Amino acid sequence: MSNRTTVTEFLLLAFSDVWELQILHFVMFLVIYLAALMGNLLIIIVVAFDRHLHNPMYFFLMNLSILDIGSISVPVPKSMANSLMNTRSISYSGCVTQVFFFMFFAVTEYSLLTIMAYDRYIAICQPLHYERVMNRRACVQMAASAWMSVFVYTALHTGNTFALSFCGGNMVDQFFCEIPQLLKLACSDSYLRETGVIVFSTCLAFSCFVFIVVSYVQIFTTVLRIPSEQGRHKALSTCFPHLAVVSLFFFTVAFAYLKPSSSSTSGLDLMVAVLYSVVPPVMNPIIYSMRNKEIKAALRKLMAGRLFTKNGLSIFHQRAPFQSTGTAPHTLGGGGFPSQ
Repeated sequence: MSNRTTVTEFLLLAFSDVWELQILHFVMFLVIYLAALMGNLLIIIVVAFDRHLHNPMYFFLMNLSILDIGSISVPVPKSMANSLMNTRSISYSGCVTQVFFFMFFAVTEYSLLTIMAYDRYIAICQPLHYERVMNRRACVQMAASAWMSVFVYTALHTGNTFALSFCGGNMVDQFFCEIPQLLKLACSDSYLRETGVIVFSTCLAFSCFVFIVVSYVQIFTTVLRIPSEQGRHKALSTCFPHLAVVSLFFFTVAFAYLKPSSSSTSGLDLMVAVLYSVVPPVMNPIIYSMRNKEIKAALRKLMAGRLFTKNGLSIFHQRAPFQSTGTAPHTLGGGGFPSQ
């Protein structure tokens, strides 16, 4: 414990030692960060204020946008500040905070993506049961369960990590505090217990990934029976980007957390971390919402100033998501099939 208490700060990995390249990194991250904030905030605003979007799929989209803002706000601002001030340090408490909140937002988002895949499966493959299965109470309970269960998991995981003794120095080979890099600094035998927790967590994440893939196999099977070629094209053009982002997130995280510590260079670790921590919050608004006809209509009303005057603040209002014919919804967010 005496060795651990001597660690009062950690040194993060810099993108470059050249001042000009540090400024370039600051500008690039600033643009990406502002784009993610603007895209996700717009989704939150239009879903909250437009009563036509008060249904389950947009309720989950709003939750996803909140999580995207949180996940990108944990590592990116600190990295930008370090580049601007030409420093690499982060306090011990700051490192604990980064580990907790990034893991909380990222794992909750992954859980929500699994729920959204289930929502789309019910909507497409079992449309007649959609209103009964995905009612208001069920949706709120699923979202709340994801948030609360991940909060407990993250608290235990973070506490277990920082209960280790750090006597391997204080240089973290990453641009934010990441558990696999922190484990390299641990000198206690208890790090094996933390490694076991990571392996168990990855198995759970893999189970969720398999569930998402199986759900979309069922969705593809149903979609391929759609007689309209245009309808099939719209469905597949939205499903594949969704699966691409989920796959990118899962495999990059699995690589970062499961690979042997000496199997890659710091440069590759850095690129992988950027792919799973920075890219999804920017891409999710585009994939899930910006191609959606109802979102576009709500954005036009927002820009025209009519959204706040004509609609209330109700966050969730159940409405029938299907056509009277019992077919799939005409506009499906969250990995569904948007009207273009």
